[in-house]
Amino acid sequence: MTAKRGLHGAEGHQDCSHMSAEHFDFLVIGGGSAGYAAARTAREVLERVAIVDSSEQLGGLCILRGCMPSKTLIYSAEVLHLAQQGKLFGLSIPEARADMPALHQRKVATIKEFADYRVESLESDRFTLFRHRARFTGSNTIKLDDGRELSADKILIATGSIVQVPPVPGLADLDGIWTSDEVLDLDTLPESVLMLGGGIVACELAQFLNRVGAKVIQIQRSNHILREISPEASTVIETVFRDEGIELHTGTSITSLHRDGDDFVVVFNQDGNSITCRAKHLVNALGRIPNTAGLNLEAAGVQLRKSGHIQTGPFNQTDNPNIYAAGDVAGPVEIVHTAIIQGEAAAKHATGRPTREPADWAFLGVVFTDPQIALAGKNAATLTIECIDFVSADYPWDDHGKSILMEAKHGYVRVFADRKGLILGAEVVGKDAGELIHAFSVAIHMKATVLDLLNTPWYHPTLSEMVTYPLEKIAEELGLL
Repeated sequence: MTAKRGLHGAEGHQDCSHMSAEHFDFLVIGGGSAGYAAARTAREVLERVAIVDSSEQLGGLCILRGCMPSKTLIYSAEVLHLAQQGKLFGLSIPEARADMPALHQRKVATIKEFADYRVESLESDRFTLFRHRARFTGSNTIKLDDGRELSADKILIATGSIVQVPPVPGLADLDGIWTSDEVLDLDTLPESVLMLGGGIVACELAQFLNRVGAKVIQIQRSNHILREISPEASTVIETVFRDEGIELHTGTSITSLHRDGDDFVVVFNQDGNSITCRAKHLVNALGRIPNTAGLNLEAAGVQLRKSGHIQTGPFNQTDNPNIYAAGDVAGPVEIVHTAIIQGEAAAKHATGRPTREPADWAFLGVVFTDPQIALAGKNAATLTIECIDFVSADYPWDDHGKSILMEAKHGYVRVFADRKGLILGAEVVGKDAGELIHAFSVAIHMKATVLDLLNTPWYHPTLSEMVTYPLEKIAEELGLL
């Protein structure tokens, strides 16, 4: 008995555990961004490609509970914020406020088209789809939770990540704690929110909630939010958050979490003082961990790193040469375009086709706070660790015509290059930094120099032309001008 192509598993409910394993050329566990990219790439040359996905709703984290819904809401909150700042632009806007039911419906409608397309693709007759949980029973075999067994020449694990519950005193004992899922599905305005964490998700959602009208208290253990970003970039966002009314606490150590009537209460130490904060809701935004529980990876000879990610080598191959891992479950970053690159590269490698190793691609990342933080290539810390001799220069956002007239004065552009002028990395903090960073992403990918970019026309007045100023500084320092 086999699963029908395009259907949620096989019809009927008889016990199939006694039957021999159904065999596929390529099998993917997880139908999110990495898994679908791998299955689609494998299907280019293989006939029998299977996808196993046990999630309640097909589509993957990015479409359903990550990138698309969060950026839809964040953009609406940015429009609201600009309307509320109308006087700065010479505008009279008597009232601007969030209509939470309408905001929610816009989000639902926006992501529906993306989700429907992904579901249609997964359920098409190009793949055999199994809507079940899977666990490994051998080096190339899995068993589904309905008893069926499947085998494949090559297997890719793309099970994503789940919210972690770190050992914060009281966190595991409380009911009613929100995660990003609940925040992104709000259709009412919360009165007040305690946001635990200072990572990308925590910061993006803290600013969103604050801008739509909730009282937000954000608590971060390290001395800066976004601690994996440079302190200079983090400081810009911290200043904006506090200016906008977020009660931000950094350098903390939580001693207790509990309920007091309808309130959540957190007690933490900061600078030798004990501080108590309370709010109607508590959000656990303390990060995510790879989703590997229940896969029985040992049976397949697949090892984990200390971080909990599946250990992979070149082309995202695990210790078992016939099994690959891609996306959040493999790391090293939880970024969709990286997951897609990994999935495609793994599938091409598994099918004997030439491909570029995912680790060879220059790093590219964006934090969708306002102002945004965007990174490409290597930063100062990485270059120093790798003992690369480099020069850098930056230019402030508050000294440029276009950013000034946009009232977008927070941030800077910073560029890193080697002694020959080859561009190694860039850091952009400011309005629409996520769009501007691609000038550097392309430059790094094409191995361009500062002179290559300086010899390119830059239109005035634009935000983009701002990148030329640190380039000029570097060129002058290196004697290239």
